[in-house]
Amino acid sequence: MKKFTAVCAAAALVLTLSACGKTTEAPVVEQPEIDTDALASDLNDVADQFGEALSDLDTDTDTDADAADDGVMSYADYAAAALDDEVTVVTYVQAHQSWWDNKITVYCQDQDGAIFLYELACSEEDAAKLTEGVQIKVTGFKSEWAGETEITDATFEFVEGGDLFVAAPKDLTDKLGTDELIDYQNQKVIFTDMTVVSVAFKNDQPGDDIYVTLSKDGAEYSFCLEYYLNGSDQEFYDLVSGLEAGQVVDVEGFLYWYEGANTHITSVTVK
Repeated sequence: MKKFTAVCAAAALVLTLSACGKTTEAPVVEQPEIDTDALASDLNDVADQFGEALSDLDTDTDTDADAADDGVMSYADYAAAALDDEVTVVTYVQAHQSWWDNKITVYCQDQDGAIFLYELACSEEDAAKLTEGVQIKVTGFKSEWAGETEITDATFEFVEGGDLFVAAPKDLTDKLGTDELIDYQNQKVIFTDMTVVSVAFKNDQPGDDIYVTLSKDGAEYSFCLEYYLNGSDQEFYDLVSGLEAGQVVDVEGFLYWYEGANTHITSVTVK
């Protein structure tokens, strides 16, 4: 708009100069000779600048219209959407489970909140590009299963020229056992000075998920090493499976929900 105003001012100035070059029937002072070629050149320059300004305004209008038509929701709008609504979000990959049968399950987060993408439609080639921090645009349906809010039946595209964002784990130790904890669902979190209560294997033998029960201030909480997320990391799998009752640990992960908080573990520090 500033450019448009400046151009209009320039046009007015040139037109004023043009008017001053006209003579009347009874001049009292001889008027200087006007260089009409130079004046015409100036007018052409102003016309060009005026056209460029209008073009810029049109482009800005088109960009605003495209953004409005894009349908991308803020995290607050996504959180407020009803279950089964179609939603479109732009978010950042933090981790993902194993790719299989043209589907992949992804943990995503931006500066405002986190989203769990369940069985996102994805080629094997694109799965390899879903690296930590990469920005994607997702369209699917807001769903819920056993208390976990997620997006299902979704497709995605990479945001061309998008920036990177890797979330730092948020310490929610003081939120354990409170109604506020669910407000951080799916975010990258950390819980400190937790005491190991028990470790159990899905199907009662190693090679699948590991269920870990930890306690804090006399209350117990469920955690899970999701095999398809990081079970192939043998060193980490052995660390978690070898935890013993009474050990004190700090644990990081994604605040998944299954009939209550059931954090998917990504890191354990034994104290």
